[in-house]
Amino acid sequence: MISEMNEEENNAVPEADENAPEETNVNDHQKKAEEYLANWQRTQADFMNYKRRTEQERKEFLLSANAELLRKVLPVLDDLERALEHAPEDGQGQEWLEGTRLVAKKFRSTLESVGVKPVLSLGMAFDPTVHEAVHQDRGPEGTVIGEFQKGYMLHDKLLRPARVIVGNGEEDTKEEKE
Repeated sequence: MISEMNEEENNAVPEADENAPEETNVNDHQKKAEEYLANWQRTQADFMNYKRRTEQERKEFLLSANAELLRKVLPVLDDLERALEHAPEDGQGQEWLEGTRLVAKKFRSTLESVGVKPVLSLGMAFDPTVHEAVHQDRGPEGTVIGEFQKGYMLHDKLLRPARVIVGNGEEDTKEEKE
């Protein structure tokens, strides 16, 4: 019997000792799971930020590429408009002239459809952010009184500044005599 008691004592493991490693093990697993979850959430947020950033960079690249192409095409529109301004008076009924007007109109409407708008200049106050002064002449000071070349905006960005004549504040000599 003594031997049976000794054997039972040897085989008996305290209950607290059995639970302690399991609790520690569960706590370790719980901490690892929380760490993995936090890392996954951080990675997911980083990926979403990456997607947003690359989409924004793609849009900026396309806008830049479009702007460069449009800058190269605008002189063609300038030439068309200049040709129409100097068309012969007696050629008003000629089909080629009407065809040229229609082409210029279609060209302007196509540019407008992609966000290109002309910069307003004549009669406006000189604005160095959208105007480039190339000459100064008699007229109201700081007011655009003439336009050498139209300027254009692509959405809210300047594509090409308007090249303008600005008044110097001197009144026209004809107005002074009257």
